[in-house]
Amino acid sequence: MTFDGFPSGKVRLTPVPAQFFSELLPQIDHLGEIKLTLYVFWRLDRMEQPVRYLQRQDFAQDERFMQGLGEQPEKALYEALELAVQRGTLLQADIQPGKQAERLYFLNSPRGRAAYQAVLRGEWLPTGDEQIAVELAPEAPNIFRLYEENIGPLTPMIAQSLAEAEDTYPATWIEEAFQIAVERNARNWRYVEAILKRWYDEGRDDQKDRRDTEKDRRRYAGWGSSSGS
Repeated sequence: MTFDGFPSGKVRLTPVPAQFFSELLPQIDHLGEIKLTLYVFWRLDRMEQPVRYLQRQDFAQDERFMQGLGEQPEKALYEALELAVQRGTLLQADIQPGKQAERLYFLNSPRGRAAYQAVLRGEWLPTGDEQIAVELAPEAPNIFRLYEENIGPLTPMIAQSLAEAEDTYPATWIEEAFQIAVERNARNWRYVEAILKRWYDEGRDDQKDRRDTEKDRRRYAGWGSSSGS
């Protein structure tokens, strides 16, 4: 399997402290620990709750992450967690709400240290309600990738129009408009843009959309998909 490359346009970024590269990375010689550390940055960034932590099952239940740990993923996960805790990248807190012991992992950052200390002092315990499931999955395609995959090569003029559309319309609308264009064999940007503009001006109405997209298809059928216009 090969990587197709990072797409054009807006993509969601994961903040990684510069110290990871200058101080932490040179110390790590265990591939699983590197993968786990980067995964922690990624996953915590996608959490919305004020107190952010991970448990072992959060790693183990993410199939794509575990597949990347090799032939013995459970063993690699155990080793990576132990190494990350020993190195000080993660802070480990063992608690016993009721009779079931739990092990929490906090990133050794100002926010993580504050939460870790609150657990040690007995000032905070997890309820389980605040955790939102997050797992590795392919990122939703952005408008540039959708264009290249469904219409054709980008040109500077089209790229500018796509960028403006991406700033104007929700990502779900854009993806659905491209899907409609493909289904109706109207592979040109003006057709997709007409759908988006109508939804923006008139709102979404599924039955009306079906009739209007067919009108748009006939209207723009002669523009041709090869030009991409």
